[in-house]
Amino acid sequence: MTGSERREAILKILKESDRQVSGGALARQFSVSRQVIVQDIALLRAEGIPILSAARGYVLDRQEKPELSRVFKVRHTPEEACDEMNLIVDCGGRIEDVFVYHRVYGIIRAPMNIRSRLDVKRYREEISGGKSSPLSNITAGYHYHTVTADSVETLDIIQKELADHGFLAKLQDYEPVDFWSDQSRK
Repeated sequence: MTGSERREAILKILKESDRQVSGGALARQFSVSRQVIVQDIALLRAEGIPILSAARGYVLDRQEKPELSRVFKVRHTPEEACDEMNLIVDCGGRIEDVFVYHRVYGIIRAPMNIRSRLDVKRYREEISGGKSSPLSNITAGYHYHTVTADSVETLDIIQKELADHGFLAKLQDYEPVDFWSDQSRK
């Protein structure tokens, strides 16, 4: 069983359980150490799975509101990237990824996990180091972001602000999906 398969199985167990599941029990079930389970839980949390540590093990936080997401097609210069990202986080959005649709290579995606201005600053520092360039450079500045938020209203505000600042781009006929036809999903 791969680590990914084990994490999927752990998540399934937590979803189906109505009580806490101990790390020791999970370790025995998958024939791994408890430390491996701790690492698996950390990776699941990094993916946004709301897992709580409790006195007797792990449990899913069923109180958390589901996040909604929307994909925005945007275009701007590399110098404007931080302005665009700050606008999104200032409105209450979280930038999950960046991807481009390349006519030859198809969709090329990278996780971003931008939640705050501090994350934007860290991104700027990494890019300005000169060893890498923005993914959007291969598509003349056009790219997409999957943005999550707590409400449709927040996503609507982000979309309006992106449009008002000239960052939203029109979808072309050759693009594989009209991401805005289903503007939000759970």
